[in-house]
Amino acid sequence: MNAIPEASSVRSQVTPEEWQTRVELAAAYRLVAHFGWDDLIFTHISARVPGQPDQFLINPYGMLFDEITASSLVKVDHHGEPVMATEYDVNPAGFLIHSAIHEGRPEVQCVLHTHTQYGVAVSAQEGGLLPISQQSIFPLARLAYHGYEGVALRDDERPRLVADLGDASFLILRNHGLLTCGRSVPEALLSMYTLESACRIQILAQAGGGALTRIPDEIVATSVEQSRQVTKGKGAGLAWPGLLRRLDRIDPGYRT
Repeated sequence: MNAIPEASSVRSQVTPEEWQTRVELAAAYRLVAHFGWDDLIFTHISARVPGQPDQFLINPYGMLFDEITASSLVKVDHHGEPVMATEYDVNPAGFLIHSAIHEGRPEVQCVLHTHTQYGVAVSAQEGGLLPISQQSIFPLARLAYHGYEGVALRDDERPRLVADLGDASFLILRNHGLLTCGRSVPEALLSMYTLESACRIQILAQAGGGALTRIPDEIVATSVEQSRQVTKGKGAGLAWPGLLRRLDRIDPGYRT
C-alpha cells in the first residue's frame, strides 16, 4: 500500500475549515465501515471543500474505509484532476456520480453512496421503498429513483442522474444501491442511517411472508415536520457528536 501522507504536512497546506471537513469525512468513512455498509473499496463519500465550490474530497481508490484518514483524502476538481499532490487514484465511476451531483446541486455539501445488501435488494424491487416502518417515512418524503445504466462510466448519464435526483435528498439507484446527499457530512451520514435501516426492515418484514401494513400517505407527508420536532430542530447535529465520541473510543485514527 502507498504511504499515507503525514497529517501535519497536509494540515499545513489547507485551511482550518477544510481540515475540519476532512476530519468529518474521514469519520464518516470509518462509521460506514463500523456499521458494515462498506463494499471493500468500491463506494464513495464526497464532501465539497469549504470556500472552493468546484473542488471536493473523495476516498483514495484502493484504501479500505477503515483505513481512511483526514490527510489521505484526495482533493479533486470537477474534471477529476487532483488539485493537491497525491499518490492515489480516484475511481472513475465514483467521480462521475459524485461530481454530477455536486455540480448540479450547489447546496449539497456531501454525497454518500453505498452498495449494501439490503439497499441493493430494495433497489431491485419494482415497488422500491415501501411505507411500512417509522424509519421509512423520512426518506419517502424526499426520495427519488434512477434507473440502472450499467457501471457509471459514461458522461451522458450525468444529466439524467441529476434530473432524476431533482431536489430530493435520498436516491435509490435501481439494481445498484443507495445514495444520500446533505448540507453537511453529518446530515448525509444520518440520512443514510435512516434509509439503510428502512431497507433492512423491509427485507426482514417481507421475509416473514405475511401481509404488510402500509403507513398512510398523509402521515408520510408530515414526516419532515415530525423529524424537526423529534430532533429539537438540531437535525443531524443531535446524534453526530455521540457518533464521534464512539469513534474516538474504538477507532480514533481517522483524525490523523
